[in-house]
Amino acid sequence: MTLPFLSDIAAAISADTGFGPLTVTGDGNLPSWFDVTGLAVASIGAAGALLAGFAGQGPVTVDRRLASLWFGMTLRPDGWRMPPVWDPIAGDYRAKDGWIRLHTNAPHHRAAALSVLGQHDDRDALAPVVAAWDADALEFAVVNAGGCAAAMRGLDDWSSHPQGRTVAETPLIQWRDYGSADGPLPQPTPGRPLAGLKVLDLTRVLAGPVAGRFLAAYGADVLRIDPPDWDEPGVVPEVVLGKRCAGLDLTDREDRAVFEALLADADVLLHGYRLDALRNLGYGPDDVREYNPRLIDVSLNAYGGTGPWALRRGFDSLVQMSCGIADYGMRMTGADKPVPLPVQALDMATGYLMAAAVLRAVRQRADEGTVLSARLSLAGTAHLLCQSRRDGAGEALKEETEADIDPRIEPTAWGPARRVRFPLSIPGIDAAWDHPAGQLRSSPAIW
Repeated sequence: MTLPFLSDIAAAISADTGFGPLTVTGDGNLPSWFDVTGLAVASIGAAGALLAGFAGQGPVTVDRRLASLWFGMTLRPDGWRMPPVWDPIAGDYRAKDGWIRLHTNAPHHRAAALSVLGQHDDRDALAPVVAAWDADALEFAVVNAGGCAAAMRGLDDWSSHPQGRTVAETPLIQWRDYGSADGPLPQPTPGRPLAGLKVLDLTRVLAGPVAGRFLAAYGADVLRIDPPDWDEPGVVPEVVLGKRCAGLDLTDREDRAVFEALLADADVLLHGYRLDALRNLGYGPDDVREYNPRLIDVSLNAYGGTGPWALRRGFDSLVQMSCGIADYGMRMTGADKPVPLPVQALDMATGYLMAAAVLRAVRQRADEGTVLSARLSLAGTAHLLCQSRRDGAGEALKEETEADIDPRIEPTAWGPARRVRFPLSIPGIDAAWDHPAGQLRSSPAIW
């Protein structure tokens, strides 16, 4: 059986990586006009195949149903509730000539949008203000103010857009070879193939944190760093599983010294900052080599690393609006408003592809002593997914049952919880996280 997307992913990671066979079990699909479950199976399976190859283990089995569930929220709180994921005014609005989505979860993004639209506290008050704008003009105004917004475009509109054309011409994973560097990597240990691998995680919401969560499942020491004022309460318990979470202010001289010491001893740097953000702080792709020439640097951004939108802020839900996914869903469904994917599939798939890129680079360094960096984007993943348009959703997932849930209790910082069972099976290697989900900035910034 040929798995959708897998050949494209294998080619992006590198044909000489050598994927072993993947067995798929389970059934059902996330309801969508795109093959979201196929993307879940392929991206998780690719990361699993790289892990198995690195550890010399196999074969790899992916449960289709559980992979679908892991593309959504996996945490099942016991006696407490997760905070809302979305800010009250975030979402889709009808503009004068179409639809636009505002992303206002971060306080500074909310403030930027309201600096354009006026200080409104609820959607009912904001809707008529948005309705007076052309969607493209409002998108430009909010983005220019430092906020996050996306006018809804069709698939054809996006394919002819300068950024859409750039994304289509860009590899799913962009590699850069930094040549050879001295310094050993941790040796795999039985059952924990990534034990001792030091991963410095600067990512937030959601793709990068998914990558770090995957690496932590197999023994990596993942240290997440957040600035003093950042929070994302609706998703933190979901994505910090297995990590230690510290805080640093990279504009503070003493904190910069701590960060540079962490860089010097890290094996992997994960980040999702816009291309100019770390560079402006003095930690661009070439700058970090001064602290650690053997560092594996894997990054993502929303709309790609080249083109007119290379520096644009963005999130999964915005990219779905920009690239035609929400419009296609609306048209195929016959709905009167945008129809996005049933989950944040661009984030999730990109996260597992980032993990796969880390594993390919780790193996390259172990086998040949050369150092690779990789860059991915949500728009690149969207371009891959958009090749899977279909006429129906197929057999839908059945309702969740107790059999889907791992029996182990996770003592999170917010209360006890359980998780959906992990979809990946590799003989002799179990997904096991050393740290329960904890609060941001709750650990010291040390290895």
